[in-house]
Amino acid sequence: MDGAAAPRTKSAAAKLVKRNFLEALKLNDFGKLKAILIQRQIDVDTVFEVEDENMVLASYKQGYWLPSYKLKSSWATGLHLSVLFGHVECLLVLLDHNATINCRPNGKTPLHVACEMANLDCVKILCDRGAKLNCYSLSGHTALHFCTTPSSVLCAKQLVWRGANVNMKTNNQDEETPLHTAAHFGLAELVAFYVEHGAIVDSVNAHMETPLAIATYWALRFKEQEYSRDHHLVCRMLLDYNAEVNARDDDFKSPLHKAAWNCDHVLMHMMLEAGAEANLMDINGCAAIQYVLKVTSVRPAAQPEICYQLLLNHGAARIYPPQFHKVRCPVVGRVMETQRVAWSEISK
Repeated sequence: MDGAAAPRTKSAAAKLVKRNFLEALKLNDFGKLKAILIQRQIDVDTVFEVEDENMVLASYKQGYWLPSYKLKSSWATGLHLSVLFGHVECLLVLLDHNATINCRPNGKTPLHVACEMANLDCVKILCDRGAKLNCYSLSGHTALHFCTTPSSVLCAKQLVWRGANVNMKTNNQDEETPLHTAAHFGLAELVAFYVEHGAIVDSVNAHMETPLAIATYWALRFKEQEYSRDHHLVCRMLLDYNAEVNARDDDFKSPLHKAAWNCDHVLMHMMLEAGAEANLMDINGCAAIQYVLKVTSVRPAAQPEICYQLLLNHGAARIYPPQFHKVRCPVVGRVMETQRVAWSEISK
């Protein structure tokens, strides 16, 4: 009987130590944390299961099916939790006790988490202690690919200054560089920084899209149906860096096609002035002008008359009559009037 009680007591004691360890991490009680580690009551790399509804700690491969409960919790070491909570003192205590700095219990290293949390102090400490700058998460992203917000720009700069590869592509089905990521999220400051530090302006992802094409597509916030000035600025900068304005993706779409799909007259004007060819056709046999007509009815914030006139002024072929039955009558009327005015000006 005494023999059976001893293991139960030992197990209960271990659970208590683990709970105290986790509580010290959450409260940033680094004194208590240090005492537990000095007494060697627990392994410094102990893995905890914690709530993670925003999936900051977790990283999964694309295409993998997971039960819903797995997406609400994650495995993490003390290092991951210190970074998540922004507790620098605890982070230092753990590192001083030789915590494994590149551990990935649920697909991300502490450095990946620090970048996603935009915690510059943690990024600096982890880099100083030997974190791998170009390490992939389970989903195939490097730390630079997790710098996706204005507040994380300084983290990205710190990584590049310390030697992170600015042209390293994601190890997944997208194959995107950090420049693609910065263009996607409209981070003009980061786009400029990457290019100044050797980023290839016309690098292509797995779909043959350049950063210019990515920024053009994401310039329309589809949910709000609003156009993003940040993305417009990114496009302007990339063109100033001599990005190829007529680059074609694997569907033969150019950035102008994507701007026309968004009915974004600001970007269309920018690209046409930069030398975009108005009559390039994609894999569906459509030029930019066809896309303006196709999407006008679902772009409430757009000014399709300006888009259409811009294309005509830059040599776009006139729309064939069979196209018009695909568009609502009010739209056709506006486009027809634009075409009539444009051609009357040309004939003068």
